[in-house]
Amino acid sequence: MNKPTPETEAIMLSRFDKDSLIALATAVDGIPSVRTVDAFYEDGSFYVLTYADSGKMKQIEQNPTVAISGEWFTAHGTGENLGWFGAAENTRLAAKMRQVFAEWINNGHNNFDDPKTIILRIRLTDAVLMAHGNRYCINYTE
Repeated sequence: MNKPTPETEAIMLSRFDKDSLIALATAVDGIPSVRTVDAFYEDGSFYVLTYADSGKMKQIEQNPTVAISGEWFTAHGTGENLGWFGAAENTRLAAKMRQVFAEWINNGHNNFDDPKTIILRIRLTDAVLMAHGNRYCINYTE
């Protein structure tokens, strides 16, 4: 396994630096759960707008180890609640989310005044990326 390279980062950004549907898997007490989430990639992590009391967040609180899958990409990572979408420390990410998720973010489904509307960070630990006939095994922890 190799560290991310400029080539693999360029591939990741070309695929996932936009509103991307990925499968997010969690597991608690040996029972896996998987769901599709809207996410975007940036600097070794995926970011998801969600609700603190959602099933996925309750499961991540119990076991932060997750797996994800997207376009010719699979990975393991650690789920982390970054807190309220409107918090000062999330200003930059919230602005990017408003841009990346512009088609649906203001559809009335989200309550940005609710402190339980949060940002989930999925910090990647390892991944397999397929591109241009190559298989890239990436270690994000080095």
